[in-house]
Amino acid sequence: MNATRLDEDFTSSTHVYEPHRAGLPRFGKYFRALWQRREFIRELSRTSMRAANTLTVFGQIWLVLNPLLLAMVYFTLVFIIRGTADSDFLAHLVASIFAFTYFGGILRSGASSVTGGGKLLMNTSFPRLLLPLTEVRTAFFRFLPTLGVYLVLHIATGQAWDWTMLLAPYFVLTLTLFGAGMGMIFATAQVYFRDTASFLPYMVRLWLYTSPILWYPWEGQARIQEVLGDVAWLLYLNPLYSMLGGWSESLVRTSMPDTPMLIFSAAWSLVAIVTGVLFFMSKEREFVVRL
Repeated sequence: MNATRLDEDFTSSTHVYEPHRAGLPRFGKYFRALWQRREFIRELSRTSMRAANTLTVFGQIWLVLNPLLLAMVYFTLVFIIRGTADSDFLAHLVASIFAFTYFGGILRSGASSVTGGGKLLMNTSFPRLLLPLTEVRTAFFRFLPTLGVYLVLHIATGQAWDWTMLLAPYFVLTLTLFGAGMGMIFATAQVYFRDTASFLPYMVRLWLYTSPILWYPWEGQARIQEVLGDVAWLLYLNPLYSMLGGWSESLVRTSMPDTPMLIFSAAWSLVAIVTGVLFFMSKEREFVVRL
């Protein structure tokens, strides 16, 4: 009797996902199936973090130590090249490296989420969008410990405190959506072209150098204005300029970011996430065959 009741409790909730045959699936049905598996996303993310030892004390330390050491390397490099680098620049550099590492984690892990989940895809039927979304969750929880470290540095370097710091989560949100969308695009592309995995690290590194990390966003804007004049708006064609620039201006400089930064960061993130979701969903029925 008790065994029967336990069996009924265990099987009382049944989720069925039927893959669509061609084109885009019905959005309502697809996203309901995705929502029903939110617990699976959480557990899969936890499993990934356990495998990487990020739930242990030393794993948490390394999550912070790795980008912090990278920031120290770039700080020394900038000091040698420019001949000067103060505590304000150190705060900007660390905050920007932490944010860029978060974006890079979403992009790289999201891009390999489908090819890395081959056995799961072949043996289980579920909305494939679950895989890159799991990587987004994992990257976010790896990013959280770095925020505490930055706040300590913010105090140690004597940075100001202002209400504009409350805008920083806005830029984290746009960075998350943009990274998720780009991760979905590259995850789909990597199924068809495996060499994408070799190309991606160079693209991410180039993106780092062309983003306002090794230089102040407000300083870079002034220099671009001098060189490009009326076409200085080309600076905003780098999506990370608006996102990382706004992040640093609001969090480190505690000043109100320019209106174009607010608008362009939102526009880039919405374009990326909508394009990524639609592109991924339109091709996911072919993933198992291609793998």
